[in-house]
Amino acid sequence: MDNKIVLITGAGSGFGKESAFLLARQGYEVIATTETVAQIQSLKDEAKKEGLDIRVEKLNITDENDRLLAAEWDIDILLNNAGISEGGAVVDLPEDKLRSQFEVNVFGTILLTQHIVRRFIEKKRGKIVFVSSVAGITTDPFTGAYSASKHALEAFAEALNKEVHEFGVQVATVNPGPILTGFNDRMFEAWKHWWVEDKYHTVFDYEKISFPHEQYHPRQVSELIVKVVTGEVDTYRNVVPAEIIADTKKQMDEVWNRKVHQQAERDPLVQKSYEIAPETPNGK
Repeated sequence: MDNKIVLITGAGSGFGKESAFLLARQGYEVIATTETVAQIQSLKDEAKKEGLDIRVEKLNITDENDRLLAAEWDIDILLNNAGISEGGAVVDLPEDKLRSQFEVNVFGTILLTQHIVRRFIEKKRGKIVFVSSVAGITTDPFTGAYSASKHALEAFAEALNKEVHEFGVQVATVNPGPILTGFNDRMFEAWKHWWVEDKYHTVFDYEKISFPHEQYHPRQVSELIVKVVTGEVDTYRNVVPAEIIADTKKQMDEVWNRKVHQQAERDPLVQKSYEIAPETPNGK
């Protein structure tokens, strides 16, 4: 995969940024994109300081003009990493936040992918990697909107994988678990940005709840993303860290035998949301 060109969305921070730098160090031509114009120069400066030739571009995946511009770039691999998270119970989520969750994570991502995959089909080669989430295959309380958007992304990725097989286009997903980047904790603070009227009469007190999992070190996610992009790892679904795979499969299987609740009691994860402190690491 030497000298391949990789387009990364959401590369202004987090997994996208780390992956961009790791791939550039391996000799890949990287187009690192960010919605935030203010991040462009800092990314360029940081890359220059490390002696890396990273092309930085502005790309808002919810803007069709930006998507059409990106579709003209000659690339070999699309790393769909851009995403947002809107926290809140299903019963309390404001409509505008629910819609914005899907506009970015689902519509923006898939509409960009449509443009890019047509070019790949013409060339009879190419690779699309979706940075999904373990929340795309399991669901926690207060993350319904985010999880639903990632479940939708998983469905699109699975369908696309079958559809483009005959054209030589590869598809893969990466599913990070509870990773300590601040992303999960900010999701549980999203309610602070609701309209004032949306904060009234909520069923849950969002000042008292936090992300209900101890969280892992983030570096391992970017390292896995790079291995999937380069083909060093060739599995379609890639959950990280590896030690949560068994429990994730157990959660997926549990649904098949679950009984309808017969009495009112708080779910264990809801209870843990009230007990755990924000940004709790597990040291791994």
